[in-house]
Amino acid sequence: MAGRSSGPWDANDIAGIRAHFAAYRNARYEAGPIAFLDGAGGTQTPDMVVGAVKGYLEDSNANIDGAFPTSVETDELIETAREVGADFLGSRSEEIVLGANTTTLNFLLTRAFARTMSPGEEILVTCLDHDANISPWLAAARDFGLEVRFAPLRLEDGTLDLDAAQGMVGPKTRVISFPLASNTTGTIVDPGPMVELARQVGAITWADGVHYACHRLVDREAIGLDVVLTSPYKYCGPHMGVAAIRSDLAGSLPAERVRPADETPVGHRFETGTQNHEALAGFVASAEYFASLPGVGGTSRREQLGEAFDRIREHEQLLGQRALNQLQDVEDIVIYGISDPERIAERTATIAFTHEKLTQREVATRMAGAGIYVNDGDHYGLETMRAYGLESSGGMIRASFVHYNDEDDVDRLVEAIVEL
Repeated sequence: MAGRSSGPWDANDIAGIRAHFAAYRNARYEAGPIAFLDGAGGTQTPDMVVGAVKGYLEDSNANIDGAFPTSVETDELIETAREVGADFLGSRSEEIVLGANTTTLNFLLTRAFARTMSPGEEILVTCLDHDANISPWLAAARDFGLEVRFAPLRLEDGTLDLDAAQGMVGPKTRVISFPLASNTTGTIVDPGPMVELARQVGAITWADGVHYACHRLVDREAIGLDVVLTSPYKYCGPHMGVAAIRSDLAGSLPAERVRPADETPVGHRFETGTQNHEALAGFVASAEYFASLPGVGGTSRREQLGEAFDRIREHEQLLGQRALNQLQDVEDIVIYGISDPERIAERTATIAFTHEKLTQREVATRMAGAGIYVNDGDHYGLETMRAYGLESSGGMIRASFVHYNDEDDVDRLVEAIVEL
């Protein structure tokens, strides 16, 4: 493992972090080390999350509202999961919505809000969005006579064109929907101008925090967001979705419910049927995992998460800067988004590129043969692909560095690209 002259963790720390993951012990990889650079599609799962899922099914498996111990334990687990969701998203536990995945939650929540809108009213989305934050609004517009507008990106650096966005809102705008970070290029969107823009026209803000939540700790209340959605499997948890919705907004929206279902807490109004209790156990354990990272202290869960993600941000920025520095002079590749290493704070360490002589699938296949796992395709960033003219040519290759990656992973990626 490469040495480190600065940053929050040294080589021994990274080795200790990796010891939490069965993926790094898996016999399938005995032929050579794997560089897991597919974190933007879903991180690896730490042992304590796997153990919590297994433990729930073995020891506490029951449905809710019973008088017997395993049912009581399940009720308590659900409440704890809401508290964990609040700590991850900077919200209150009653504002947390638990669901199958972000896309399902967003279809449900956007439809609820659309029912409060009038024909001809408008939603602003962006060309940096994951399609899970676009298609639900397009479906709502189709069914309720609404209009969807698309704020463009600046092709030169993959950032949101705020001037254009400003000119696309007006008295009919009811929703400004945007990503906190691009799932495709890693571009971080400053939420401040978007929140202010929404306030100027009396709209609400609706943020996709899925990619951001792997790299930074979300703070819905501090930012001033009305709705934010995340996917725990992108930040070392199980496959499920977690959203936070401002309590007075949640209480005002229509919710599709079966008649016996409880209406409290307000976030619960948007949860239908029996929850995936074993996933909730894993979600709770994911917070415990982050609290176990080297150097993390704090007395409360929120403080522990804050310290963990401060270290994660510092570590990942070093990796991203190292990658961008080395890729500047590599022939035959085009990097999309912010490519200046000095602007690393404006992006996550997720790097999207194409090769001028090979298809994206050819590159990904050769990388896989070298033990380097990268994603290729549109990454559900359909509007981003259209903006760059890549919709029909295989999209982009995406290498995403997360906290368990190290400098060797960066160097191996660059070497493999050079060898192409």
